[in-house]
Amino acid sequence: MPSRLYLKLVAAFLGVLLLVAILTVVLTRRATRLAFGTYTERSAQAWAQRLAPVLADYYQRTGSWEGIDMFLHMAEMWPRGRMGQGMMGNNGGHMTPLQTTLLGRVLAQRLVLVDANGRVVLDTQGLWEGQTAPAEAMGLGAPIRVGNTQVGTLLVLPAGVAGVVTLESEFLNAVNRAVLGAVIIASVVALILVALIVYRIIAPLRRLQQAAQAIAEGDLSQRVPVATQDEIGAVSMAFNEMATSLERAEKARRQMVADVAHELRTPLAVLQANLEAMQDGVLPMDLEQVQVLYDQVQLLNRLVADLRLLSLAESGHLTLEKQLTELFPLVQKVVGQFEAAAAQKAVRLTITAPDNLPALPLDAQRIQQVLANLLDNALRYTPEGGEIRIEITPDQNQHRIVVAVSDTGPGIPREDLSHVFERFYRADKSRARSSGGSGLGLAIVKQLVQLHGGEVHAVSPIYTDSQGRGYGTRLEFTLPF
Repeated sequence: MPSRLYLKLVAAFLGVLLLVAILTVVLTRRATRLAFGTYTERSAQAWAQRLAPVLADYYQRTGSWEGIDMFLHMAEMWPRGRMGQGMMGNNGGHMTPLQTTLLGRVLAQRLVLVDANGRVVLDTQGLWEGQTAPAEAMGLGAPIRVGNTQVGTLLVLPAGVAGVVTLESEFLNAVNRAVLGAVIIASVVALILVALIVYRIIAPLRRLQQAAQAIAEGDLSQRVPVATQDEIGAVSMAFNEMATSLERAEKARRQMVADVAHELRTPLAVLQANLEAMQDGVLPMDLEQVQVLYDQVQLLNRLVADLRLLSLAESGHLTLEKQLTELFPLVQKVVGQFEAAAAQKAVRLTITAPDNLPALPLDAQRIQQVLANLLDNALRYTPEGGEIRIEITPDQNQHRIVVAVSDTGPGIPREDLSHVFERFYRADKSRARSSGGSGLGLAIVKQLVQLHGGEVHAVSPIYTDSQGRGYGTRLEFTLPF
């Protein structure tokens, strides 16, 4: 069943076609009638001018217009080939063949003969005979002269007899029928083409409607074909991109729920097991066991705090308190917090930075959190005796400062490198806590840096050992100034 939009568009086009058809017929009829009227007037004047010498010859022989009606009647009755025989003309006393032919043709029309006083002495249809000829009609006539004297005026008018189809009306009727037929055929063809075009417009919209309905019902795998490069094709592409984003977001949501459940399950399981053991008397309720429970509660608090911070950052609701801040002292302060932990693993911490770094508009607390997460991640994967380097490099061309944290750890596999800043993503799929944290640290780094207008990048490996194997990771972020 055709849709309402389809019917509306077809009806609208049909209305336009009807309007165009009516205007075409009306304007064509008017233009044809005017043009043909002008043609017949000029043609009549030409006929009158050609016939005027014949009548002038008659007047010259008779000295008056008496008997002119009989003369024309006899000319009409004579056969065309013999009309000149016995009829006096100015060519040796007879009419020439050309004059005979002209007279035979023009007699099929209405002839009006006006004398020198303006009185109609002959009207082949008897309409004006004995009356004064209308002034506007006199301008269409041909003067009849004998010598230098005008003895009359000849008018040749269309033979408008009631009930008789004239040449003019027959011509106009033929033109009107042709125009009307052409308009009808063109309208039918145009209507068929419009129906096809509207169908081609409606069909992708209908597919979009069906796909959108399916997505609303939960089927995020719906896509629509992009068959054109016009606006409808652009809408289809945008719809597919939206569906892809929704599907990706839904997968991310489900993965996040699973990841959160996984991360919460471990400390909750430890708490439950220890509490049950205390209830059963297997474990004593001493300070050591209470400390274990407290550590698990702290872990839960950190996880919930990280989730809240990440959620606020991703939704754009995290407020930054930016102030002009010297970056180098800020880095030194954060590095100082990790010196003790680095010393336990014999890991060297080095900072390299040029002099006269510009002050940056940033939220010092959030940038400290970024640096702390990067250093914590680097220290976790750097082996004993390794090195962690913090490099601060200004980029004058890009009007930004690059802060890079490099370690001498095992590096990140190539297939995992593009995912390290995703939440809960860890190359260690077993999620053993000894090989990594909750998987939120680098995701928080990315969101906080982007809120400052910067970018994050990961490069691995950055070193090569004696056997040609790569190792080491470089995590960097930029801050504009």
